[in-house]
Amino acid sequence: MLPSHDRYDYHAWPDRPSYAWPGGARLAVYIGVNLEHFAFGEGLGAELAPGGPQPDVLNFAWRDYGNRVGAWRLLALLDELRLPATVLLNSTMYDYAPALVAAHRARGDEIAGHGRSNSERQSILPEAEERALIAESTAAITRHEGAPPRGWLSPWIAESRCTPDLLAEAGYGYTLNWCADDAPVWKRTRAGRLLAIPYPQEVNDIPAIAVRKDGAAQFADMIIDDLEERLQQVADGKPQVMGIALHPYLVGQPFRMRQLRRALMQLSTRRDVVWVTTAGGIFDHVLSLPAAVVPGG
Repeated sequence: MLPSHDRYDYHAWPDRPSYAWPGGARLAVYIGVNLEHFAFGEGLGAELAPGGPQPDVLNFAWRDYGNRVGAWRLLALLDELRLPATVLLNSTMYDYAPALVAAHRARGDEIAGHGRSNSERQSILPEAEERALIAESTAAITRHEGAPPRGWLSPWIAESRCTPDLLAEAGYGYTLNWCADDAPVWKRTRAGRLLAIPYPQEVNDIPAIAVRKDGAAQFADMIIDDLEERLQQVADGKPQVMGIALHPYLVGQPFRMRQLRRALMQLSTRRDVVWVTTAGGIFDHVLSLPAAVVPGG
């Protein structure tokens, strides 16, 4: 037998039960805005160009553009189109760019945990150190937002073998780390259930733009095609979740913002058949459903 994680059972898509999102919609869409902080002169970070010896000023400054400029342009676009967001927050952003976090708080966006910074991976830490990382990030969000976060996305989607257990033990209700489905799935942990809400690794500007080198128009077309194809697919009665993952240092560049605007305007025109929400909104609705409706462990 191959090694298994044993976090959930296999459930074939055609055998899934039918249910609806609020308003009778079969497609739920959320936008994940990654607000990330990076160490200067060390640690991990996406690259615009191959990095040289540290300090790698080119790539550090390119990423920092997102927090200084790009994120504010993205906020303006979300306001213009009246679109909510789930903010995937490195907790060190409270010290580095508190005004940016406050602007998302003022518009009522959900704040989800995203580690301390994107310069580290929690998957390589001993269990006690990983628990401390989760606790530190959670405490910062709770202190500033007045309530603990309910969802978590690991920096670099990095999990150890016990990450789901540690998240459940820390009080988290859902994780965005697992992209194995088009609908929410319950995962087993040693502290009870943890909901896996789909987070995109395709409709995501990091793999699309930074890795595959897709153009801005290609990424916008990807969002639109994903939306329209899913709306056709949900005619089978089985609900889906579509996530759109955005990083301000990428989509906040003006030429990419022009194309992102086109894609999000298309989303706005489909509100009659799409539930535009947050990851937390999806979690709340799943909790209201009969237990047998959502598959998992």
